[in-house]
Amino acid sequence: MLERLELEAFLTLAEELHFGRTAQRLHVTTGRISQTIKKLERHIGAPLFERTNRSVRLTALGHRLHDDLRPGYEQIQAGVDRAIASVRHTPTTLRVGFVGAAAGQVVHQTRDLFPERVLDCRIHAREAQVIDAVARLRAGDVDALVLSLPISGSDLVIGPVLISEPRMLAVPAGHPFAHRKNLTMEDLADIPILRLAGALPGDWPSDRWPERTPQGRAIPPGPHFETFQEALQLIAAGSGGCIVGAQATRFYARPDVACVPFSDAPPIDWAPVWLKANNTPRIRAFARTAQEVANRVYLDASH
Repeated sequence: MLERLELEAFLTLAEELHFGRTAQRLHVTTGRISQTIKKLERHIGAPLFERTNRSVRLTALGHRLHDDLRPGYEQIQAGVDRAIASVRHTPTTLRVGFVGAAAGQVVHQTRDLFPERVLDCRIHAREAQVIDAVARLRAGDVDALVLSLPISGSDLVIGPVLISEPRMLAVPAGHPFAHRKNLTMEDLADIPILRLAGALPGDWPSDRWPERTPQGRAIPPGPHFETFQEALQLIAAGSGGCIVGAQATRFYARPDVACVPFSDAPPIDWAPVWLKANNTPRIRAFARTAQEVANRVYLDASH
């Protein structure tokens, strides 16, 4: 049998791939983690990690051991959590934020199903605005956040894709683009594109306002917005266009705004995101349940 520290050190290092961050999460020294992993590898009889001065990677054996141990460890943790909760008689709450109506639909349906998957845990769903959603996650205001990809950050865990929707351009109903069957990314050079207030290049979700087309033509910057409703109002007033997902035609339809699909742009994917420092079994259970719900919701919608 593995000792608890051996198990937790291995599983945590397999996620972090960094001895220092693993030690911080487990509240022990880096040397203790190194010694524990070496002891485990002696017990197994083969290396579980490939180590260099710059990187740590799982070996093939390490990957297999991780896949074998993780479900059982989470089941044990869930059992302990249920026992503690039953004594306290107080259900725990997972605070889940969402950006946009489609993400909200998945989060709220997951909230209804989640108590059947994880006993004594409830989801408190909270809408987040695009301007401060990621900041609220990093500030600890929410435990997980469902938003559009891509998003980067060494402090983040990105869960499974829940929604994948066609990328479109929202334009004023009277704009010549509104009468087109589709657009290309090169067409963006011919209309100002709205930008999120305060966002810098590379910030989430800057893929919605590229600076140049694939062929290098400059894309004129449009006015700034703080909420999606404000963006729609600016578009309707003729101030420019905004790259959106196809959900805009379902949840945000209005007569003064037209959404035209791109013929050459990748879809917009949506996924749950949470902090590595808060990578708990409950959050991972939420991500799995949300994926189950999203598969059902969008499978039903396609028939």
